[in-house]
Amino acid sequence: MDRDLKEFFKALVMAPSPSGFEQPAQEVYRNFVKDYADEVRTDVHGNVIALKKGKGEYKMMVSGHADEVGLMVNYIDDEGYIYFSTIGGIDFSLLPGFKVDIHSKDGVIKGVIGRKAIHMMEKDERDKPIKSEDLWIDMGAKDKKEALKMVSIGDPITYEAGVVELPNNLVVTKATDNKAGVFASGALLKYLTDTEISVNLYCVSSVQEEVGLRGARTSAYGINPDIGLAFDVTTATDHPKTDKKKYGEIFLNKGPVISRGANINPIIYDLIIGAAKENKIDYQISGEPRGTGTDANIMQLTRSGVATGLISFPNRYMHSPVEIISLKDLENAIKLGGEFIKKIDDGVDFTPKL
Repeated sequence: MDRDLKEFFKALVMAPSPSGFEQPAQEVYRNFVKDYADEVRTDVHGNVIALKKGKGEYKMMVSGHADEVGLMVNYIDDEGYIYFSTIGGIDFSLLPGFKVDIHSKDGVIKGVIGRKAIHMMEKDERDKPIKSEDLWIDMGAKDKKEALKMVSIGDPITYEAGVVELPNNLVVTKATDNKAGVFASGALLKYLTDTEISVNLYCVSSVQEEVGLRGARTSAYGINPDIGLAFDVTTATDHPKTDKKKYGEIFLNKGPVISRGANINPIIYDLIIGAAKENKIDYQISGEPRGTGTDANIMQLTRSGVATGLISFPNRYMHSPVEIISLKDLENAIKLGGEFIKKIDDGVDFTPKL
């Protein structure tokens, strides 16, 4: 991965962007794609849409969602401790001991997630599942009055940002779900810089996916695409305690994952597989028997329907502060998406056939 792309990736994952508060990450995306797009705009919902004009009539939307899971200041007690609600799906058992960033109007306030120490718990307390009310955030305030000078109800909270590179092309960070997809959407424009394409390509960094696929719904309605492609993460099954009979066989470093099933137009699927084979790109296949929980699902159902595909990146420990993906898989997904786009012209019929 070249230096510019790696800096783009790191800037995205470091930028805070819980659902409804995505603009720091969106600013990173805008600053990158402006050099490779013919037009860049931000809609009223906060979606950023970068257009590369093609010579044909088809409109194609490529989407990765910018929002990440997080927390929100919900209540401050008399001693100055913060109780929180969740933004998106959170596993409470992961939270105790983590450092967090509270994004206040005056900047970032540091805190830690606390819980009663284990040697203060009775046995039945230790065995019970953790609930949100069992946890709090300690930011060092002496009381509620001081805390309210530092933060406000409704302030978003994210895991402390950081990027750690591991051997074998692996990287650890928060929010590769789905800054990886946003990265791919933007990097795709760079990949196609010197290529004349037929489709009018709308690369979207969408908002509020984690709370109901909301940004993809509004941006797809506005663009009204003929073709849709979502970039997102998918659960890797190459770690202990994972039932491959239930979840399939998905490995890091073995290529991007191409989805097949009800959410996927069969012509799109065949074209993506063809692009992978012709360009010797490693890939994996995931069977999706119903709608996926991705922007592909909402794009497919927009207006009278959109021919949609989904390319995913294997991700270990999803929705945690230590998500792991492969940069090699990410690079191959960008190449796969670009080569797939090159195969499309106005003569392609996306109507399913026998």
